[in-house]
Amino acid sequence: MDMDDAMSLVEHLGELRKRIIWIIVVLIIGMVIGLIFAQPLITYLKQVPPADGISWNVFSPWDAIRMYMNFALVTGLIVTLPFALYQIWSFLKPGLRIEEQKASLMFVPFAFLLFLIGLAFAYFVVFKMAFLFTSSITEKLSLQETYGISQYFTFMFNILIPISLLFELPIVIMFLTKLRILNPKRLHTLRRYAYLLLVIVASMITPPDAVSAIVVSVPMILLYEFSVLLSGVVYRKQLLKDKAWEEEFGEK
Repeated sequence: MDMDDAMSLVEHLGELRKRIIWIIVVLIIGMVIGLIFAQPLITYLKQVPPADGISWNVFSPWDAIRMYMNFALVTGLIVTLPFALYQIWSFLKPGLRIEEQKASLMFVPFAFLLFLIGLAFAYFVVFKMAFLFTSSITEKLSLQETYGISQYFTFMFNILIPISLLFELPIVIMFLTKLRILNPKRLHTLRRYAYLLLVIVASMITPPDAVSAIVVSVPMILLYEFSVLLSGVVYRKQLLKDKAWEEEFGEK
């Protein structure tokens, strides 16, 4: 490696460091916003189904503080996600052509929108379904439902966060297709394994019954097929560009 390459590497690492610092700063700001809105948000979630009517308790002096911090962290992540995606795009921008810069910039709002859709699906469908299932088992056993607030919201976040991240699958597959690591043919070959993995994940985060697993598995499978479709769009554009390059610069 010559001196110019070494300087270039140092400059790239310095830029990456600056962008990571800015992401951390925005995360901290988002967590402060989360701390401010944690109390009204927790109060609201305690009053709406399926939490309404529950007798709330704490089993540790740290439970209330832990709830504040959990909500602050989740709020911080939601606030930071679009900014972090934009910073990643800005870091990769110099290595992209103009048309690629415009196309990849669209990934940022699209990824954030998918995250919000996943969050809504996880809360309004999967979490409520899982909670009602566990409550029905408790009722059958004639047990008194006395919940610790930390346990309740930990149970909720353990469902919400993984599903929200799973909804980023189309963006990940499009990005890997851009890098030519994946393509539609490979995704078609991996379909059966992907289906199996998604069904296993759905079974792990839902109540242990077939209906619940199907309700969650079907959207996950449709999401995978949507990802394959988007990968096909990206791949066809790559083939057209490769063909145009060969016609212009190939052997004559």
